[in-house]
Amino acid sequence: MLVVCTAVTIVGVLALLVAERRGSQAGKWACKPLASAGFLGAALAAGVHDGFAAAIVAGLALSLVGDVFLISKDKAAFRAGLVSFLLGHLAFAVAFLFRGVRPGATALALVALTGAALPIGRWLLPYVDTKMRVPVIAYVVVISTMVALAAGTVAAHGHAILLAAAVGFFLSDLAVARDRFVAHGFVNRLWGLPLYYGAQLLFAWSLTGV
Repeated sequence: MLVVCTAVTIVGVLALLVAERRGSQAGKWACKPLASAGFLGAALAAGVHDGFAAAIVAGLALSLVGDVFLISKDKAAFRAGLVSFLLGHLAFAVAFLFRGVRPGATALALVALTGAALPIGRWLLPYVDTKMRVPVIAYVVVISTMVALAAGTVAAHGHAILLAAAVGFFLSDLAVARDRFVAHGFVNRLWGLPLYYGAQLLFAWSLTGV
């Protein structure tokens, strides 16, 4: 079932890219929830045996909800999606804390991520409406913390797939931000969607221990 669900996500993403290229809103509504249900199904198929796994599944479920909100072009739906993903990142962060982190490695990663987030903020914030700036800054802080904790848990217990998933999610969000605030276009989806869904599948497969 794990492999089947993974295949559902892969096929769903390919179909979603076609729908995005054609500008088909109906295609997006058909393909995006399917692709997202695939990665959640993969995680459930891998098994929920402890707090770490439960938190990963919660993060993926919240991501699925965020994906559905972001199909709409409505500003309120976008804000709801932002909240869903923020909560999802918090769930992943909790998962890493359940697993255990190395404080020194986490702090070092957070310093590095702060160095990366500052120029990203200088690039992005001039394009963001005043009312959205605080939520966007909060989002960047939360996702940066999540990635730092991923580095901390990998330093403590190994399993680099978790760091790859966290970094992939971080990078995919840059595509979303660019598309929403800076320059709307298919090119953002072309690289952002495979990165995002790849990261979610890595989170799901991390529950297998491979």
